[in-house]
Amino acid sequence: MIEVKNLCKNYGSFQAVKDISFSVGSDQVLGFLGPNGAGKTTVMKILTGFHFPSGGEALVDGISVEDFPVEIKNRIGYLPENVPLYGELTVDEYLLFLAEVRLIPRKDRKAALERSLEACGLTGVRSKRIEALSKGYRQRTGLAQAIIHDPPILILDEPTTGLDPNQIIEIRALIRELGKSKTVILSTHILQEVEAICSRVLILNEGRIAAQGTPEEIAGTMKGGDTWELILKGAPETEMDEKLNRFKKLLPPGMDLGARQIRSAGDDAMVVSFFITGAPADYSGGEKIFDWAVSEGLKILGMSRKKLSLEDIFVKLTEGGRP
Repeated sequence: MIEVKNLCKNYGSFQAVKDISFSVGSDQVLGFLGPNGAGKTTVMKILTGFHFPSGGEALVDGISVEDFPVEIKNRIGYLPENVPLYGELTVDEYLLFLAEVRLIPRKDRKAALERSLEACGLTGVRSKRIEALSKGYRQRTGLAQAIIHDPPILILDEPTTGLDPNQIIEIRALIRELGKSKTVILSTHILQEVEAICSRVLILNEGRIAAQGTPEEIAGTMKGGDTWELILKGAPETEMDEKLNRFKKLLPPGMDLGARQIRSAGDDAMVVSFFITGAPADYSGGEKIFDWAVSEGLKILGMSRKKLSLEDIFVKLTEGGRP
């Protein structure tokens, strides 16, 4: 559906986007995640035909965004971060105006209006002036204008900025529902947004792709993967390093034992925590840890596993860490 190849964008001497490539298939919700200034909005403006790339190419259904921008706009619904709304118009008037701008045939505009009102939960406020609506309903109106022409692709730039918690929940639910039938690219710097809505993640930092895939796939490539914490009894703390070294030798090729910590837990027990790095997303090490403990004469009083969170990944990739 969308294919980006070696995309670059320069503003004078400043390079905002640096040789990025990715693709998005049908019925997927892709989250653009990154700090402010990472290049998210620039990529979106290129995909929607508002900016042209300085290098590389962006294709929608195999059509070049640079060569056929008008045709691309017909296939894409765009919600910018600050959507232009005309407060003096009612919701109906505004959406009918957008239907005309989108060149929807006159005979089809009423049906397009009803469809977008229903999809965005606006039928109850259709006769109200936009300036009288809450910010949540104004954002819904922005989404309605993005889908008025029933595009197969939606590009949403920071769609929940400035909303209160209840409004955020409503807009996220609406985007999830739209994502069942459309390809959605969602830009945000809010980690919870990605976890709540997106099936795939693309992390941008300083104009480059730092990582892409599902959160689980990205976590599997990060140094310092899952953290295991054990409460053990049956040996002095001084022997644990040697015992952990023997466990390290039991790990499959490509996996390793990262940083470890050992501390007393009282009553001859100790807390042992360590990373298993290089583990695939579906790797379950609990049974191997249990077998190792038994072979070493250790009693396990407690065992827990903490997966690398999206927040951990984001911090590692945007503050100098790399996979």
